[in-house]
Amino acid sequence: MKTRTIVMMLAVFIAAAARAFAADVHVGTWKLNADKSKFSAGAPRNDTVIVEAAGDNMKVIVNGTGSDGKASHNEWTGKFDGKDYPVTGDPASDMRAYTKVNDRTLTLTLKKDGKVTTTGRIVVSADGKSRTVTTTGTGPDGKKVSATAVYDKQ
Repeated sequence: MKTRTIVMMLAVFIAAAARAFAADVHVGTWKLNADKSKFSAGAPRNDTVIVEAAGDNMKVIVNGTGSDGKASHNEWTGKFDGKDYPVTGDPASDMRAYTKVNDRTLTLTLKKDGKVTTTGRIVVSADGKSRTVTTTGTGPDGKKVSATAVYDKQ
């Protein structure tokens, strides 16, 4: 009886932990589908986005091409709570905030020296196989840039 109770409790704990980590549809490796995406001239391009749990936080790792045409890499760790958290490796921003709108939708705000440079919306498809990131902002030259990037889950 005692062993059975322990095994049942362990099974419930494992199921709850798996559900907690699997519940966030944003977690995973996302690869840009260039054929379905559209970028204005001068807009940076994120080729791969990795979203992973990092303790109580989420970690977002981005590899792509900057508005200058050079390879780029940046990382952000924080919560999807609308608060600013530092981003490293991005010359266009030093703070980033994600806000959870619902289970499949986030909004994002990028800032540089306290000034908003980019805003956007991230939506994961109902089947969880793709995500669309729509952004608008100001490039380093002061011109407006926009992008609609579609990603496939790897």
